[in-house]
Amino acid sequence: MALLSPCTRRHVLRAACAAIAVAPITAVSAQRAGTPARPNIIYIMTDDHAAHAISAYGSKVNRTPHLDRLAREGARLDAVFATNSICTPSRAVILTGKYSHLNGVTVFNRFNGDQQTVPKLLQAGGYYTAIVGKWHLGSDPQGFDHWEIFPGQGAYFNPIMYTAAAETTYTGRYATDVITDRALDVLRARPRGKPFFLMVHHKAPHRPWEPDSAHAHDFAGMRFAEPVTFWDRYDTRTDALRENRQRVATDLTNRDLKIVPPVGLTGTALTQWRAQVPDSAVVTTDGRTEVLRGEALVRWKYQRYMQDYLATVQSVDDNVGRLLAYLDSTGLARNTLVIYSSDQGFFLGDHGLFDKRFMYEESIRMPFLARWPAQIKPGTVNGAMGLNLDFAETFLDAAGLRAPNDMQGRSLLPLLRGRTPADWRTSMYYRYYHDPGDHDTRRHLGVRTTTHKLIHFWQKDQWELFDLVHDPQELHNLYGQPGMARITAELKAELARLKAYYGDTDQLANDALPNGVDGTVARLRGK
Repeated sequence: MALLSPCTRRHVLRAACAAIAVAPITAVSAQRAGTPARPNIIYIMTDDHAAHAISAYGSKVNRTPHLDRLAREGARLDAVFATNSICTPSRAVILTGKYSHLNGVTVFNRFNGDQQTVPKLLQAGGYYTAIVGKWHLGSDPQGFDHWEIFPGQGAYFNPIMYTAAAETTYTGRYATDVITDRALDVLRARPRGKPFFLMVHHKAPHRPWEPDSAHAHDFAGMRFAEPVTFWDRYDTRTDALRENRQRVATDLTNRDLKIVPPVGLTGTALTQWRAQVPDSAVVTTDGRTEVLRGEALVRWKYQRYMQDYLATVQSVDDNVGRLLAYLDSTGLARNTLVIYSSDQGFFLGDHGLFDKRFMYEESIRMPFLARWPAQIKPGTVNGAMGLNLDFAETFLDAAGLRAPNDMQGRSLLPLLRGRTPADWRTSMYYRYYHDPGDHDTRRHLGVRTTTHKLIHFWQKDQWELFDLVHDPQELHNLYGQPGMARITAELKAELARLKAYYGDTDQLANDALPNGVDGTVARLRGK
């Protein structure tokens, strides 16, 4: 066998350890006398922020100057994906550096905080650790010197936040502002003898997209071009796409659309009314009132959805600016790694949808912007494939701490520094579990390479195959078409390899995949 690089040897070691319980290791600082101080790390995460609603990623619908500043003064990664595109599972992956089937959070089940997590490792390695905002993992945070979180999803207005000892209602306040206020308070009160790791988790722009008064009218008079796939008829696609319930046309509710309820409606009746999907809407334009139905109603729903969604994003952008201003004014900016991401992507009318879950590009693609003036060259752009699985190891690598062997990702720092290792991954494994769930999105798993995507809705035994080079909008399912046998077989083999490599042994989702895949050689290609 050829001599393996240290990086590859580490990956082979991890693969060998994947099937056994690996005890958490003690994090050891790589800092030496005379070397620069370890960086502070601020990880800002929104909920459901699509990359294509950030102008640094080419948004045509909004402008995000403070997020763009992170890209301009740091790095933008263009191909970062969620391994299970739904809120709670993605958060568990980010904390543990492990796939859903290993960290125990496949849907909205409770996170076992006793397991190894990146804040615990950073804390043990000498970092002051804190989290403020949305947690959404069903258990109290562990590994943080300070935490203040929303109960469940949290509320946009008058939010309640919990600490280990108290509960506070921020009456008359807006969630995005409160989170930033509290994050700044944490920074001001932090111990000065330690580097810090701060997670700032926003609720926005999660459904029901309720903007604050400062931004509520930012987009009210605007009209947005419908995505080219907005009227997608789902020709050639599987039954799963037709059965889902996250369509702009049929699944946005009275509450989503901010339709005013009848006077006097209260209690259960009001709740039921808000959950209804309207079959008409009365609108007044230039003094003219009309009742919208059919196609005109669908178009109006899309505009209302986008107006509110983007307004909540603008509040996030402003508050990111507040954090950056604090770092600048205190001299912390140069040696602070600031990362901005979301827990997954989101459909903005793409394929006629809102929400996420499906393994389509808009759903799984995550924004990833990072600024660290001491280490990252301004304007860096990298298109190598990253995963939310990599975030934990990225934090540890930046901190000079060794990642445990049972973490399954890989540090993104080389990409942020403008270098893609020769053995970097060229494929990814995806699996979604929440079926029927809130939107009747069918269970599926799949593989994405740099050129193709294969999705298996395994309970229905239906497949979708897309050529991402010639069909980036994923409109034409090529599975079973003439000339597709070879690429289909290759993708099925790669899907089986990745499934085995990451230790997903669920046989129910394995029957249609090749058996006896030898992962030894494949492992040497990198994760």
